[in-house]
Amino acid sequence: MNFDASNPIVVLCARGMEMEGAGKPEEALSTFQKAWEQAERPWEKSIAAHYVARHQNNLAESLRWNKTALDFGLEAQPDEMSALLPSLYLNIGKNFEDMNDINNALENYLLADSISYNLPEDGYVPDDPGRHNYCSGKN
Repeated sequence: MNFDASNPIVVLCARGMEMEGAGKPEEALSTFQKAWEQAERPWEKSIAAHYVARHQNNLAESLRWNKTALDFGLEAQPDEMSALLPSLYLNIGKNFEDMNDINNALENYLLADSISYNLPEDGYVPDDPGRHNYCSGKN
């Protein structure tokens, strides 16, 4: 899966990620919200919602945005989202875990694991090693 670096939504999300890295979360959120508002295609909406979810101040809103990202991701063409879907399920699982809803957390971790074959062979490792333990049945 390759993103067109000139796509306006990709550009906005990349800019928002730069702001995250610079320690400017409010500016990052504003940029991601702009991407959400401008997104037209399902994969664009999915990516923008994914980044908006990262900046929510409560678990319910984060879960809502992560579910929105997943819903649009599932609407997109498979070749547009297949490598990102496992991450979306992991994020939802983590939301449920943080809400102490272990059954829904495990369900989403297992869904992520069931489609993890879509991940590229580029050495990507999720930022939370504990998530992998859920997927592999180590917890």
